[in-house]
Amino acid sequence: MEQKYLVFLTAARERSFSKAAETLFMTQPAVSQYISGLEKELGAALLIRQTKNIKLTKAGEILKDYVLEMKELHENMNRAIQSVLNEPRGELRIGASYTFGEYILPHTISDLLVKYPNVHPSITIGNTAEIADRVLANKLDIGVIEGQKVHKELSLEKLSNDEMYLIAGKNHPLAKKKTPIEMEDLANERWIVREKGSGTREAVDQCLSKHNLKPVDMMEFGSTQIIKESVEAGLGITLLSKWAIRKEVDAGVLKIIDCEDTPVVRDFSIIKQWESGGSKTIEVFSEVLRGYFGGESTK
Repeated sequence: MEQKYLVFLTAARERSFSKAAETLFMTQPAVSQYISGLEKELGAALLIRQTKNIKLTKAGEILKDYVLEMKELHENMNRAIQSVLNEPRGELRIGASYTFGEYILPHTISDLLVKYPNVHPSITIGNTAEIADRVLANKLDIGVIEGQKVHKELSLEKLSNDEMYLIAGKNHPLAKKKTPIEMEDLANERWIVREKGSGTREAVDQCLSKHNLKPVDMMEFGSTQIIKESVEAGLGITLLSKWAIRKEVDAGVLKIIDCEDTPVVRDFSIIKQWESGGSKTIEVFSEVLRGYFGGESTK
């Protein structure tokens, strides 16, 4: 806003040339000169000079209202321009472990692009260990993994709990049991599991270790989808995230087994390099992730 209007507005508010001069760090004659210049420009007296203060004329009241509007417009303009200049934009390299990446990430990416259309995400899906390694090597800006075992050099923030259920195909004998099953009853079952290094495998291993259970037969796959297909085909049982089995359970092709100490609870966590906290694109995506889970994350 032009200086002459700022001087007028300050004088009108203070109702004194001397107080306006103090507020603006100007001399009193300079304030008077600005006001006189405005009156000459507009062809109207704006102030009535009294002994101890000044009073606005009708024209002065009108000008004051317009100057206040100008001031607000000027501030709004600056905010709008700064918003554009500071708007998150550019490439964002996102990594996610399989469960999160295949079943949750697409929804969070959609939310991100609705809010920040100038962000251009590239996606890498891998197991937890692979994603952590790539974030550490600065090949990814941010990762979402299962579990909390990562490099100490990485910042880790718990995002949400994940519940994992024991499942079998609809025709499996365990699926037809009416009473809860003990973990020790599962030692002779074939377990269909993910590869070492995955968060899902880590959860399975912890569950088995907790119950001192050593299955006689374990079949390992590198894909959650193949595991589900195998279980549906009757090859064995598995432990998977609720996010991965929702559709199949709803369709009735997979059955949740009522077993002690299930569901198994683990964490989804955000990982990034410690020094990346100031990146606008990384921070807004972190906010989107927290928002998707209702802001329940904890640092």
